[in-house]
Amino acid sequence: MIRCYVGYDPRDDNAYKVCTRSLRKNASVPVEIIPLYDWELRKKGIYYRGYRMDGSGQMYDDKDNRPFSTQFSFTRFTVPLLEDYGSEWVMFMDADMMWRSDIAELWDLIDRDKGLMCVHHNQEVKEGTKMDGVIQGPNTHGRKNWSSLMLINPEKSRDLTIYCANNMSGEWLHSLVWMREEDIGELPEEWNYLVGYSNPDINPKIVHHTLGTPDMRMKCSTEYQEEWWSYLDNKGDIR
Repeated sequence: MIRCYVGYDPRDDNAYKVCTRSLRKNASVPVEIIPLYDWELRKKGIYYRGYRMDGSGQMYDDKDNRPFSTQFSFTRFTVPLLEDYGSEWVMFMDADMMWRSDIAELWDLIDRDKGLMCVHHNQEVKEGTKMDGVIQGPNTHGRKNWSSLMLINPEKSRDLTIYCANNMSGEWLHSLVWMREEDIGELPEEWNYLVGYSNPDINPKIVHHTLGTPDMRMKCSTEYQEEWWSYLDNKGDIR
């Protein structure tokens, strides 16, 4: 059984449905999907990070006063805590992803000597807007979208404490400095294909609509939108 944590934001419910349905359809192995609900993590006392929201719905973090786009921008960093720093590999992924391949193929790429596996994007981003009009911050730490899909060995993530998840800056968290540099392994870009950024010659195994899913007004492209809508139109879970 592969345990998969998926970021959840009520505004992205359609994205979550597409992500989980496409994952299940393509999986040849049992998968346990665990949504990261902000309110549940707060109730458990695992997540208590504060933020404010302006009149447009834009969220700002209380710690560094910088804008962030979804409720799972920071909740992803509770995954090792939720796993009690066990030794079994687990996955986190953003909700705005659509699977086109078998998760078993991805699991075969894990280097068991590492502590984390992700695509090492070199994404140039200028400040602007994305999704449904939220602020797109510049790529100041040089690792934009590395944390959008992570295969994690919680046992090697002990520096990511409950204090860090709730108090360290977004730049510190998303740049993955809580993991030793030599323990960060690399996945092929086809496993986190960024719509609007990745080379279109790549045949993606996971399509990541990082600037907005096809149902959002700020979407940047129509790449793979037919597949995306077909999963959304399927009302039941595909198992």
